[in-house]
Amino acid sequence: MSGISEGVGVRAYLSLGSNLGDREANLRRAALLLEETPGVEITGRSSVYRTKPMGYLEQPEFLNQVLKIRTSLPPHALLRRCLEVEEEMGRVRGERWGPRLIDVDVLLYDDEVIEDEELTLPHPEMAGRAFVLVPLLELDPTSSLPDGCLLADCLKSLDEEERLGVIKHE
Repeated sequence: MSGISEGVGVRAYLSLGSNLGDREANLRRAALLLEETPGVEITGRSSVYRTKPMGYLEQPEFLNQVLKIRTSLPPHALLRRCLEVEEEMGRVRGERWGPRLIDVDVLLYDDEVIEDEELTLPHPEMAGRAFVLVPLLELDPTSSLPDGCLLADCLKSLDEEERLGVIKHE
Protein backbone atom coordinates (compact mmCIF):
# COMPACT_ATOMS: atom_id res chain seq x y z
CA MET A 1 0.00 0.00 0.00
CA SER A 2 1.31 3.42 -0.91
CA GLY A 3 0.22 5.25 2.22
CA ILE A 4 -1.67 8.08 0.52
CA SER A 5 -3.92 9.82 3.02
CA GLU A 6 -7.58 10.01 2.09
CA GLY A 7 -8.26 13.13 0.06
CA VAL A 8 -4.61 13.55 -0.95
CA GLY A 9 -3.57 13.27 -4.57
CA VAL A 10 -5.59 13.17 -7.75
CA ARG A 11 -7.75 10.60 -9.50
CA ALA A 12 -6.23 8.93 -12.54
CA TYR A 13 -7.01 5.95 -14.73
CA LEU A 14 -4.49 3.46 -16.11
CA SER A 15 -5.06 0.87 -18.82
CA LEU A 16 -3.35 -2.54 -18.62
CA GLY A 17 -3.08 -4.95 -21.52
CA SER A 18 -1.30 -8.26 -22.16
CA ASN A 19 -1.37 -10.90 -24.87
CA LEU A 20 1.81 -12.90 -24.20
CA GLY A 21 2.57 -15.49 -21.53
CA ASP A 22 0.23 -15.82 -18.56
CA ARG A 23 -1.88 -12.78 -19.39
CA GLU A 24 -3.88 -12.78 -16.15
CA ALA A 25 -0.71 -13.06 -14.06
CA ASN A 26 0.82 -10.22 -16.08
CA LEU A 27 -2.11 -7.93 -15.27
CA ARG A 28 -1.95 -8.87 -11.57
CA ARG A 29 1.82 -8.31 -11.39
CA ALA A 30 1.61 -4.92 -13.12
CA ALA A 31 -1.11 -3.82 -10.67
CA LEU A 32 0.98 -5.03 -7.73
CA LEU A 33 4.08 -3.17 -8.94
CA LEU A 34 2.03 -0.01 -9.40
CA GLU A 35 0.42 -0.33 -5.96
CA GLU A 36 3.84 -0.78 -4.36
CA THR A 37 4.84 2.60 -5.80
CA PRO A 38 5.00 5.37 -3.20
CA GLY A 39 2.32 7.89 -4.08
CA VAL A 40 0.04 5.42 -5.90
CA GLU A 41 -3.05 3.78 -4.43
CA ILE A 42 -5.38 1.60 -6.47
CA THR A 43 -8.94 2.54 -5.57
CA GLY A 44 -10.75 0.48 -8.21
CA ARG A 45 -10.16 -2.37 -10.65
CA SER A 46 -12.39 -3.16 -13.58
CA SER A 47 -13.20 -6.68 -14.62
CA VAL A 48 -10.74 -8.24 -17.03
CA TYR A 49 -11.86 -8.19 -20.68
CA ARG A 50 -10.83 -10.31 -23.63
CA THR A 51 -10.28 -8.32 -26.81
CA LYS A 52 -9.19 -8.95 -30.36
CA PRO A 53 -5.90 -7.37 -31.42
CA MET A 54 -6.00 -4.24 -33.54
CA GLY A 55 -3.60 -3.25 -36.29
CA TYR A 56 -1.49 -6.38 -36.53
CA LEU A 57 -4.12 -9.14 -36.33
CA GLU A 58 -1.91 -12.27 -36.45
CA GLN A 59 -1.34 -12.43 -32.69
CA PRO A 60 -3.12 -13.78 -29.58
CA GLU A 61 -6.14 -12.05 -28.03
CA PHE A 62 -5.47 -9.45 -25.35
CA LEU A 63 -6.64 -9.30 -21.79
CA ASN A 64 -7.36 -5.70 -20.75
CA GLN A 65 -8.20 -4.02 -17.47
CA VAL A 66 -8.48 -0.44 -16.20
CA LEU A 67 -7.26 0.68 -12.79
CA LYS A 68 -8.63 3.71 -10.98
CA ILE A 69 -5.91 5.21 -8.83
CA ARG A 70 -5.29 8.05 -6.44
CA THR A 71 -1.82 9.46 -6.88
CA SER A 72 0.40 12.19 -5.54
CA LEU A 73 2.83 11.68 -8.43
CA PRO A 74 2.85 14.43 -11.06
CA PRO A 75 1.63 13.26 -14.50
CA HIS A 76 5.08 12.84 -16.08
CA ALA A 77 6.36 10.92 -13.04
CA LEU A 78 3.33 8.62 -13.23
CA LEU A 79 4.04 7.96 -16.91
CA ARG A 80 7.70 7.18 -16.12
CA ARG A 81 6.59 4.73 -13.42
CA CYS A 82 4.25 3.00 -15.87
CA LEU A 83 7.14 2.61 -18.33
CA GLU A 84 9.37 1.29 -15.52
CA VAL A 85 6.75 -1.34 -14.66
CA GLU A 86 6.70 -2.45 -18.30
CA GLU A 87 10.50 -2.66 -18.29
CA GLU A 88 10.64 -4.50 -14.93
CA MET A 89 8.25 -7.08 -16.34
CA GLY A 90 10.40 -7.60 -19.42
CA ARG A 91 8.44 -5.80 -22.11
CA VAL A 92 10.34 -5.51 -25.36
CA ARG A 93 9.06 -2.74 -27.61
CA GLY A 94 8.59 -4.06 -31.13
CA GLU A 95 6.14 -3.18 -33.83
CA ARG A 96 3.28 -0.79 -33.14
CA TRP A 97 0.19 -2.70 -31.97
CA GLY A 98 2.27 -5.88 -31.90
CA PRO A 99 2.30 -8.58 -29.22
CA ARG A 100 3.25 -7.47 -25.74
CA LEU A 101 3.85 -8.97 -22.35
CA ILE A 102 2.39 -5.87 -20.70
CA ASP A 103 1.24 -2.42 -21.71
CA VAL A 104 0.50 0.26 -19.11
CA ASP A 105 -1.00 3.54 -20.35
CA VAL A 106 -2.05 6.67 -18.48
CA LEU A 107 -5.56 7.39 -19.76
CA LEU A 108 -6.73 10.31 -17.62
CA TYR A 109 -5.06 12.34 -14.90
CA ASP A 110 -7.77 14.32 -13.13
CA ASP A 111 -8.91 16.91 -15.69
CA GLU A 112 -5.39 17.65 -16.93
CA VAL A 113 -4.78 18.33 -20.60
CA ILE A 114 -1.13 17.87 -21.57
CA GLU A 115 0.48 17.61 -24.97
CA ASP A 116 4.24 17.48 -25.14
CA GLU A 117 6.94 15.18 -26.54
CA GLU A 118 6.67 12.78 -23.59
CA LEU A 119 2.99 12.71 -22.66
CA THR A 120 -0.43 13.42 -24.13
CA LEU A 121 -3.44 13.54 -21.80
CA PRO A 122 -6.11 12.47 -22.08
CA HIS A 123 -4.66 9.45 -23.90
CA PRO A 124 -5.04 10.45 -27.57
CA GLU A 125 -6.62 7.17 -28.73
CA MET A 126 -8.79 6.21 -25.76
CA ALA A 127 -12.07 7.64 -27.09
CA GLY A 128 -11.89 5.25 -30.06
CA ARG A 129 -11.03 2.09 -28.16
CA ALA A 130 -13.82 -0.02 -26.72
CA PHE A 131 -11.25 -2.13 -24.82
CA VAL A 132 -10.43 1.02 -22.82
CA LEU A 133 -13.88 2.60 -22.62
CA VAL A 134 -15.83 -0.48 -21.51
CA PRO A 135 -13.68 -1.22 -18.42
CA LEU A 136 -13.29 2.48 -17.57
CA LEU A 137 -17.06 3.00 -17.71
CA GLU A 138 -17.51 -0.07 -15.50
CA LEU A 139 -15.54 1.81 -12.83
CA ASP A 140 -17.09 5.22 -13.44
CA PRO A 141 -20.20 5.26 -15.69
CA THR A 142 -20.37 9.07 -15.66
CA SER A 143 -16.73 9.76 -16.51
CA SER A 144 -15.90 12.33 -19.13
CA LEU A 145 -13.00 13.87 -20.95
CA PRO A 146 -11.71 17.22 -19.66
CA ASP A 147 -13.75 18.99 -22.38
CA GLY A 148 -16.94 17.51 -20.87
CA CYS A 149 -17.53 14.86 -23.54
CA LEU A 150 -19.04 11.82 -21.82
CA LEU A 151 -17.07 8.62 -22.36
CA ALA A 152 -20.36 6.71 -22.64
CA ASP A 153 -21.13 8.84 -25.74
CA CYS A 154 -17.68 8.00 -27.15
CA LEU A 155 -18.46 4.31 -26.71
CA LYS A 156 -21.87 4.66 -28.38
CA SER A 157 -20.20 6.29 -31.38
CA LEU A 158 -18.03 3.21 -32.05
CA ASP A 159 -19.26 0.64 -34.52
CA GLU A 160 -21.06 -2.41 -33.18
CA GLU A 161 -18.28 -4.83 -34.13
CA GLU A 162 -15.75 -2.81 -32.08
CA ARG A 163 -18.06 -2.76 -29.04
CA LEU A 164 -18.94 -6.46 -29.29
CA GLY A 165 -15.26 -7.40 -29.53
CA VAL A 166 -14.80 -6.61 -25.84
CA ILE A 167 -15.91 -9.62 -23.78
CA LYS A 168 -15.77 -9.99 -20.01
CA HIS A 169 -13.16 -12.64 -19.19
CA GLU A 170 -14.43 -15.39 -16.92
